[in-house]
Amino acid sequence: MLAGLEPGTQLLRREVHERYGGRRQGGIGPSREAPVVLFFTDPASGRQHGYYDGWGPDGTFHYVGEGQRGDQQLTQGNRAILNHVEDGRTLEGFRAEGTSVTYLGEFSLADYYFTDAHETGDVNVLRQVVVFRLKPGGQVPVDLPSLPVPPPSTNTVTKVPTEERHTERAHVTPTRDPYEAERREAELVQRYRRALDLDGQTVSRLRVVPAGESAPIYSDLWNETTGELIEAKGTVTREALRMAVGQLLDYGRFVNSKRYAVLVPMRPRDDLLAFLAAAGVTAIYPDGARWIRTEP
Repeated sequence: MLAGLEPGTQLLRREVHERYGGRRQGGIGPSREAPVVLFFTDPASGRQHGYYDGWGPDGTFHYVGEGQRGDQQLTQGNRAILNHVEDGRTLEGFRAEGTSVTYLGEFSLADYYFTDAHETGDVNVLRQVVVFRLKPGGQVPVDLPSLPVPPPSTNTVTKVPTEERHTERAHVTPTRDPYEAERREAELVQRYRRALDLDGQTVSRLRVVPAGESAPIYSDLWNETTGELIEAKGTVTREALRMAVGQLLDYGRFVNSKRYAVLVPMRPRDDLLAFLAAAGVTAIYPDGARWIRTEP
């Protein structure tokens, strides 16, 4: 607990640094003047930088480390949180709002994990960030948000309707508008889903949250009748088909799928069909009102 402060006390951030030291910018401020590490969470502005701080169901506060671009490392302020006990420092939290802060009290580090987030200034670039699970030393005096998706201890797989166009990107960067390729994929998926419905097949999507991960992954289609996992791409480039195969292998770890398929808007060129066949993946594409399947 910081001397002279009670949890819930509001003051200017500069006053905090005048009293206890620590860096005046950034989210983490190890101090040279006092045996403390200060951390600041700003729910209002943090998410635009890829910082999704929030309470987990286990009662710990999940706090994203420092570093706005590139993969975060366990260095500088992140290392200060990691080693605060062995360095003889307490870990003190503040909620920031503009230039004012509210003292949250003392915390301790439970553990940490890594997840994906977008970079500051570019929601289209993903990087890896470290998330610290912080245990409060007492009652936290202000409301703080909950995590959108708490990391589960075991793999969780649920079926969701095909109309729910959730994507991994939409979870990590919810303010980003869909790419044109993503719109084409969505239209292609719904068109093929209607054809399967007319054929009497049961189709859904899979929402998977791997153990220890804080972001879900979604298959494009899951044909429950045939046990086929289907990944859609709005183009037939080599890069897109390579990515589709990797995604199918990732989803397939969590469900008893009998076969894999890539849904594309047109016939891939011969060498890419050979690549899919070598990977054991079927290509599905429209030909007028028909759907062509090129089996591996």
